[in-house]
Amino acid sequence: MTGPLAGTKIIDLSAIIAGPMATQILADQGAQVIKVEPLGLGDLARYLGPMSGGISAMFAVTNRGKRSIALNLKDEKGKAILLDLVRTADVFVENFRPGVIERLGLGYDVLAGINPKITYVNMSGFGETGPYAAQRVYDPVIQAVSGFADSQSDPKTNEPRIIQSIVCDKVTALTAAQAITAALLAAAKGAGGQLITLNMLDATLAFLWPDVFYNHTFLTPGIGTAPEFAKFYQVNPTNDGYLTLITISDEEFRSLATALGQEALLKDPRFATVADRLKNVEILDAEVAGILARLSTAEAVQRLRANDVPNARVNRREDVPLDPQVRHNGALEESTHPAAGPMRQARPAAQFTATPSRVGSPAPALGEHTDAILGELGRDAAAIKALRAAKIVG
Repeated sequence: MTGPLAGTKIIDLSAIIAGPMATQILADQGAQVIKVEPLGLGDLARYLGPMSGGISAMFAVTNRGKRSIALNLKDEKGKAILLDLVRTADVFVENFRPGVIERLGLGYDVLAGINPKITYVNMSGFGETGPYAAQRVYDPVIQAVSGFADSQSDPKTNEPRIIQSIVCDKVTALTAAQAITAALLAAAKGAGGQLITLNMLDATLAFLWPDVFYNHTFLTPGIGTAPEFAKFYQVNPTNDGYLTLITISDEEFRSLATALGQEALLKDPRFATVADRLKNVEILDAEVAGILARLSTAEAVQRLRANDVPNARVNRREDVPLDPQVRHNGALEESTHPAAGPMRQARPAAQFTATPSRVGSPAPALGEHTDAILGELGRDAAAIKALRAAKIVG
């Protein structure tokens, strides 16, 4: 046995990021994931980002540890193959636009009818119903609707800004992976199979709410608002780079003043308490920035760390693999993909002592395992050849 989910079989019809990343996490933890892709192009994530050997970096990372079967689900014979896969599966994942999976005749009721223990995961952008349900969705759309873009607004112009990462997709992936493992635990305790519905908007709101929406949580009139903690989040230039630091508690602020040789700040009433410092954060930032701009990054980091001030050098992306803590943790692994060649990726973040997680087999070519999977379903070579000739499999 390797991985806590060893022996779990997942049929994955999802594409792009939210679904594939969720099942990649589960594959890292030992699940057997069969990725079902359409004939022709397959998952469009195969073509997003830098390409090597006909495979994109994004696809290579989020589809590791999976097998691929190319299947025409618009054909009844293709659909029959999928249903055969579902009969022995534990989990089924899809992220089609609302209504598509039902039109294919593969909704929850159909699959639960042939496999009552199936955990069926329905993922969407806004949900299956509602005014936005039919809208095509990408990450910036969810950032806009959820208030995420507003939370990143320029402090001077109040112009909303989009996070330069597909963060809503990835938050949804993490939410889905956790939900699937919870459903599997419930099934093991006798609950049987069930339908999980999950959308990007809801997952993002749940992710944002504790801090981004804390001024919108209490509904009693007259409570007022508090300054946003995000005001403390700054990147400070040094004379040769950038660093970030944050002090919230009075103790941390005292340590900052000592580290920078500015004990006079401790006597300034504008900075006496956390609330005072939030109220006057622009003034305090200017004081700190003026000092840091005269120091090298190394000297500033050394001073701040010596006084236990939370801080870090801002790494450029090319510097991250060389960071001493990243190297110490073994957070990144290098391997050779049979088509793409040498590559580097993050290992599974959660490390298990008894059932180790791992970076799985290289991400598959489109339909790489079609013949093997069909063979496991009892199709012989002649039947597979006929299915391929009829463009039912690829």
